[in-house]
Amino acid sequence: MTNTDYQSDTIKDITPDPLGARRIVVLVSGSGSNLQALIDAQSHDRLGGGEIVAVISNVADAYGLKRAHEAGIEAVALPHREYDSREAYDGALIKVIERHEPDLIVLAGFMRILTPRFVQRFLGRMLNIHPSLLPEYQGLNTHARALAAGVTSHGCSVHFVTEELDGGPVVLQAELQVSPDDTVETLQEKVRSREHLLYPIAVQWFLEGRLQFSAEGAKMDGHLLPEHGMRLSHADAAEELDEEWDTELDDEQQD
Repeated sequence: MTNTDYQSDTIKDITPDPLGARRIVVLVSGSGSNLQALIDAQSHDRLGGGEIVAVISNVADAYGLKRAHEAGIEAVALPHREYDSREAYDGALIKVIERHEPDLIVLAGFMRILTPRFVQRFLGRMLNIHPSLLPEYQGLNTHARALAAGVTSHGCSVHFVTEELDGGPVVLQAELQVSPDDTVETLQEKVRSREHLLYPIAVQWFLEGRLQFSAEGAKMDGHLLPEHGMRLSHADAAEELDEEWDTELDDEQQD
């Protein structure tokens, strides 16, 4: 894959498509597995009438751009190393995003700390997914930290993006059991499958107008959600994913 596969933000202006479906812009930095889950959901009309109109990456050779390209979605490389400050980069990113007139911006493994200017520009219409049960384990290395702490429960969270890193109102979580023989790699695999389950649901709810951001926190159908949002239990998530689980371990952890 070469940089020439993707449109530079400096080549020409982008003419937005005619208004119709709710428009989604996805930001990625890596492989884009959550992006793929959203693309798959869109292909089955499970994004609340939404359409992914662009995928933007700060890494020119990110595999997520290839996923977008293969799905017929505009893929834009905007390398952050070409800018001399975080503020300059976010200013350029705002311009590229706004050309696509999005209703929702989805962070799918976008490994950048966003400036207050950027967050405030899109506040209330920007979602992120984090590999822990927030507010536990904000930041990086969540699986290793969870194992080191000896937790029996772990998972992932979809939340609105605010200026606080991984601190915006939580919308939806999926829980999993941590077994004695789990490793960072096995936890990562379990959490990732739950991310792929949750993210399209949250996007669908937002685009249907059911999920909203407010000064008080996240609201679903007009009702304020609790701090952890709506939580899918380990058993329910495992059933949705057609996973096998240790019911005896589940019983022990609930005692």
